[in-house]
Amino acid sequence: MRTLVTGGGGFLGHAIIEQLLARGDHVRSFARGSYPDLSARGVEVVQGDVANADAVLGAVRGVEVVFHVAAKAGLWGRAIDFFNANVLGTDNVIRACQQAGIARLVYTSSPSVVFDGRDMEGVDESVPYAPTYHAHYPRTKALAEQRLLAANSSALATIALRPHLLWGPHDTQLTKSILARGRSGTLVRIGSRDPLVDFTYVDNAALAHLLAADKLTLGAPVSGKPFFVSQCEPVPLWTFVDRLLAAGSLPPVQRTISPRVAYGAGALLELAYRVLPLKGEPRLTRFLVEELCTAHWFNIGAARRELGYAPIVSIEEGLRRLRASLRAA
Repeated sequence: MRTLVTGGGGFLGHAIIEQLLARGDHVRSFARGSYPDLSARGVEVVQGDVANADAVLGAVRGVEVVFHVAAKAGLWGRAIDFFNANVLGTDNVIRACQQAGIARLVYTSSPSVVFDGRDMEGVDESVPYAPTYHAHYPRTKALAEQRLLAANSSALATIALRPHLLWGPHDTQLTKSILARGRSGTLVRIGSRDPLVDFTYVDNAALAHLLAADKLTLGAPVSGKPFFVSQCEPVPLWTFVDRLLAAGSLPPVQRTISPRVAYGAGALLELAYRVLPLKGEPRLTRFLVEELCTAHWFNIGAARRELGYAPIVSIEEGLRRLRASLRAA
């Protein structure tokens, strides 16, 4: 099968490419970087930005299925940057598929599109989009997902996957942030709760994407739908954070602050970063505090039934791989 992975040099994109190569598919990567390691593996590497419609159209020509993984993630940044990468970029991918006659489009979304700041325990895909968002990332991902699902038609089959809190070796977001804050001693537990949360080892999320592509055909029952994807094993959040720290030979979180204080600090830091403005991103934001204080795990029954999804890497095995990777580094 001839495939295109946007964001192929990223954490999840790279994992999807690894699994596509392992089963013998022809892979083209579209990303802003050059990634010679992918070229050495036989991947056709095309440089470009998803915000550039002409570049996207050139990248999709000649493939059978597109995995649209590229996105701007993060807690902070300019609204226009998130919009261009996540919404405009998705519009460009959709339009390019329509113009080039591509029939299958698999989109990487996020459970944050439905997160409203309160506990979400075992909810399924019937839960509505959040009425408001405290960060540009979930807001733009929600807009992009809605446009992607609305584009499903008799000529283009679309599907959205919502993997929750990806982690594993070489992760530049969640895992890297936790370990960096653990090393610097700035990691602080918020509140006394240890709420249940879904995490997803990256290889499991990649597998879900391949399964979705294989099930996705014009008019298929899975087309035009979103699917939650997770480890299917919700764990206490702070207990898992301590286990990630232990994988990096770091001590557990020692300090605790109240959710009220943390939320107020997040609001003040957001204001300071907007007004001054400061470089980088705040150590706390309202969205981050909400995620750290609430339970959020999801019913993946639909992914099991309709995609045939089941995790292939357990949390224990994932932690073993992470520990080995960190020691090697």
